[in-house]
Amino acid sequence: MSVRTSRSRAALPSAGAAVLALTLSACAGGSIEGGGGQTGFITGSDGIATVKKGDRDDAPDLSGETIDGGRLDVSSAYKGKIIVVNVWGSWCAPCRAEAPNLVKVSEDLADQGVRFVGINTRDSSTRPAVAFEGQYKVEYPSLYDPTGKLLLRFEKGSLNPQFIPSTLVIDREGKLAARTQQALSEEKLRGMLEPILAEK
Repeated sequence: MSVRTSRSRAALPSAGAAVLALTLSACAGGSIEGGGGQTGFITGSDGIATVKKGDRDDAPDLSGETIDGGRLDVSSAYKGKIIVVNVWGSWCAPCRAEAPNLVKVSEDLADQGVRFVGINTRDSSTRPAVAFEGQYKVEYPSLYDPTGKLLLRFEKGSLNPQFIPSTLVIDREGKLAARTQQALSEEKLRGMLEPILAEK
């Protein structure tokens, strides 16, 4: 990963923070606190952290208003499905780069019980988020989380998202199975999902 790319990822605050630091410039970099302590996951050389089945934490409640004004409760709507959660912002260049890859894989794997959900954060209104989804032909829903309250529901030490973009995979039992904190190529996203798809 280039220095420029690593600096362009936006850091999220630790679980102890009340809200995201909205004064940070778009995709301004740096690391954050949080996610420390004892963890049950290993990050591979590809930047994807995975947790063995049986050692996974429950995914937090991800429910609320969507960017189009609807409501979504992820665990109820997609019970028994593999869920890919992508944290993004319309202002984020790496998010724009990975959007076509997410869309392609979401379409290809829909018939295998894989569902995609976005969490749009740090957009001050839904207008740019809706425009982003229109531009990239994103058909799956995105929860609107301008201040990061949904993101703070991920427990410290779990596969919690700490950068924008981040992508997490929730297994069929509603547990956090994998995470990456980088923009994904189509190949890496498919590789991230393959072992979870193979689980019975």
